Amino acid sequence: MSRKRSKRYEADMANRPPAPVSVTDAVTAIKSFTSGKFNQTIELVMHLGIDPRQAEQALRGSIALAHGIGQTRKVIAFCEEADVEKALEAGAAEAGNEELIKKIQDGWTDFDVAVSTPSMMKNVSKLGRVLGPTGKMPSPKAGTVAPDVAATVKEYVAGKVEYRNDDFGNLHVPVGKMDFDADKLVANIEEFMKYIKKIKPSSAKGVYMKRVCVSGTMTPSVDIDVH
Repeated sequence: MSRKRSKRYEADMANRPPAPVSVTDAVTAIKSFTSGKFNQTIELVMHLGIDPRQAEQALRGSIALAHGIGQTRKVIAFCEEADVEKALEAGAAEAGNEELIKKIQDGWTDFDVAVSTPSMMKNVSKLGRVLGPTGKMPSPKAGTVAPDVAATVKEYVAGKVEYRNDDFGNLHVPVGKMDFDADKLVANIEEFMKYIKKIKPSSAKGVYMKRVCVSGTMTPSVDIDVH
């Protein structure tokens, strides 16, 4: 059964560019759409020419975009007692070690991101079955395991972007909010695209950026010209 779209969505579909356009024109189109009255998240989707089954081609990490993404994230920190106060001052909702681990083992997962110092990971590893399936397990590849826990907390509270390709070679990342100035959205999108191009796996063959598009939470997508 086909999904019924709102009249606003259908009108936006009729007005979206018929072919891939520049990042600037794509952002202009998205901001002109009328679908939804709330401050929508703007998401970038990249379909890449990688083989997700090959470990060396898997893309996972994090990047702090120049203008943030317009949302505050609830961050917790696993760290030594000497760093607890620093982590809390940096914006962590919770910080600690064994007591925090026990709290999560008992079922508490009301947070968006968990970060950890390297030395704590031997203890945090016991949470793999709890945090792994939700994508909240601290990982060096994701940038959530770092020695300077306060700096890491600060970055993620401000909206540092984590990315990880799915089973089909796609990346889905937030790049801002609908109320951002157009030039800030353009800068964030271009920064992320440039970064992903820079880290292209050497074993990936053929066309790398197959398709890139941007959309709001409730808007149609607009294709970006990457050629």
